[in-house]
Amino acid sequence: MAIVLPKLPYDLDALEPHMSKQTLDFHYGKHHKTYVDKANKLLEDSELKDAPLEEIVMRASGTLFNNAAQVWNHNFFWNCLAPAPAKPDKAVQAALSKAFGSFDAFMDQFSENAVSLFGSGWTWLVRDSDGSLEIVKTSNAASPLTDHRQPLLVCDVWEHAYYIDHRNDRLRYLQNYWQLVNWDFVAANFGDAPAPRRGRATRATRATHAPHRGVH
Repeated sequence: MAIVLPKLPYDLDALEPHMSKQTLDFHYGKHHKTYVDKANKLLEDSELKDAPLEEIVMRASGTLFNNAAQVWNHNFFWNCLAPAPAKPDKAVQAALSKAFGSFDAFMDQFSENAVSLFGSGWTWLVRDSDGSLEIVKTSNAASPLTDHRQPLLVCDVWEHAYYIDHRNDRLRYLQNYWQLVNWDFVAANFGDAPAPRRGRATRATRATHAPHRGVH
């Protein structure tokens, strides 16, 4: 089945003033679309051509993995944002406070991880297989999916996510990001998981890498 570029859940200008229409024009309309187009081209001669996107991410390697994972990561990222997001509900705040000490401490640690990530990549809040919560950084296209971790929230820290609006000021981008987080989406992801235990969430981070199995 062909990978499709999903319609954004809001208009291109709906995230202003925290994220400009111009940024979405380039980020969604060019970068995300290019990953979709390249992945579909690579799938033409692949045994994974009829597989769903998540299976492709789990099984592919090399260039196909990079493009398919970037499609999945971006699909997830856009849903993590909302034009007028509600505040996090009590259950989400309680889970984050239990894992990180307080809700504000979670935001501080997440931001620190995102700002300090070297090069291009993503910062995630994930649920591990034991139910604990952790903040992880992944480089380039790498995804927690390949480590069998459940993504709950993500911030894209590739330069194309923020350079039009903020140039090289990644910290300012994070400050604006928190004004857009779709806590309803985060809560829905929490609802798909067992109640978390106290996490291993500290300022230490890990990068995940694509598996070297699957088709080429």
